Amino acid sequence: MAVGKEILTKIRSVQNTQKITRAMQMVATSKMRKTQERMRAARPYAEKVRTVMAHLAQANADLEHPLLARRDVIKRAGIIVVTSDKGLCGGLNANILKRFFSKVKELQDADVKVDVCCLGQKGLSAAQRTRLNVTASAVHLGDVPKMDKLIGPLTVMLKQYADGELDAVYIVYSRFINTMKQEPALEQLLPLSPDNMVVEHTHSWDYLYEPNALDVMEFLVKRYIESVVYQSVAENMASEQAARMVAMKSATDNAGNAIKQLRLVYNKSRQAAITKELSEIVSGAAAV
Repeated sequence: MAVGKEILTKIRSVQNTQKITRAMQMVATSKMRKTQERMRAARPYAEKVRTVMAHLAQANADLEHPLLARRDVIKRAGIIVVTSDKGLCGGLNANILKRFFSKVKELQDADVKVDVCCLGQKGLSAAQRTRLNVTASAVHLGDVPKMDKLIGPLTVMLKQYADGELDAVYIVYSRFINTMKQEPALEQLLPLSPDNMVVEHTHSWDYLYEPNALDVMEFLVKRYIESVVYQSVAENMASEQAARMVAMKSATDNAGNAIKQLRLVYNKSRQAAITKELSEIVSGAAAV
């Protein structure tokens, strides 16, 4: 029964793997609910900042800000790529990186140089592997997006754009649609789209500024961009946990199917061995 013992060993090994994947599925399910709550909680702040910024821009049409200036020719662009730090989440990171490298190729084909800011270990490893120019990065973000970890890399990109070193900044992340669907998204972060500076209103708006309108606008623009990046990271984390939950459930189900197949093979081999032994006993008795 040497073959039977080997099959039993495989069954136990697959059962141990199944326990791990089931535990990871339960953990991801718990974390997914919390990340979804944080993702939804971040939306009202970004929307309110955008509304006030749009009111300010409409009330002061002649107001100019370096982060709002549009460049006629794009010679160098920056891309912020948001990925997870860990794997085992299905094709989430692969889809994000596919969208990211597609944009990089599109820019490089147009003779546009590309600087990359990586938020997440998977994106950083991919960018370094392909020898892209990584100007800033943040890894080990954890399960809760924290602005103190994001503000450093983001400030680098904002300063490069304000100084004229970058002509456009994009962000690539995974947009959370629902538990079963997450899709890679590419958005232009800078210069701000005119659509972001328009809100519906029934009357004109104006504010009392302290110290002046330009300083207030600068503060709002930075806070708005920070909130967009924070929202993108929050959505990516929600997508990560949802994708990991689905992947681990699939792995658990596949392990269950493998165990059934191995048990069937084990029972067949055991039955064959018993039948062989019985036939040998019968043959021996007949010979006597």
